[in-house]
Amino acid sequence: MSLPEVLLWQELRKRPGGFRFRRQVPFDPYVADFACLSARLIIEVDGASHERGNAPKRDLRRDAVLAQQGMRTLRIPARDVLNDVEICVTAIVAACREAGPPPPSAKADGPPSRSGEEL
Repeated sequence: MSLPEVLLWQELRKRPGGFRFRRQVPFDPYVADFACLSARLIIEVDGASHERGNAPKRDLRRDAVLAQQGMRTLRIPARDVLNDVEICVTAIVAACREAGPPPPSAKADGPPSRSGEEL
C-alpha cells in the first residue's frame, strides 16, 4: 500500500461511524483499495497518475463495471489524504450514511472476521 493508503487504513480500521471497512477487496476483475460492503461503497485513493494519459477513461470504465455490480465508487486524491486524513474519513462516513445506517453487527467491538462479508 502507498503512504496515503496506509494513513487512511489506520483510520478506517477503527470503524468510523460504526461502519466496517476492508482493504484490498476483490471485485472481479478489479481489486478495490477499500470497501464498506454494508454501504456498497468502494473507496479508491488516487495518486497523480490517475490524472494523466488514458487513466481517467480507465477509471470511468472501472467505475461503470463496479456500478453494474451494485457498488458506488468514491475517489479520493492521495494528496487530500496526506493533507488531512480526518476530512477524508468524514467524507467517507458521509458517503456510507447515504446508503443508510450501519447494520447492528457492524457496531460490535472486536476485529473483523477473516471469512469475509456477504454482499
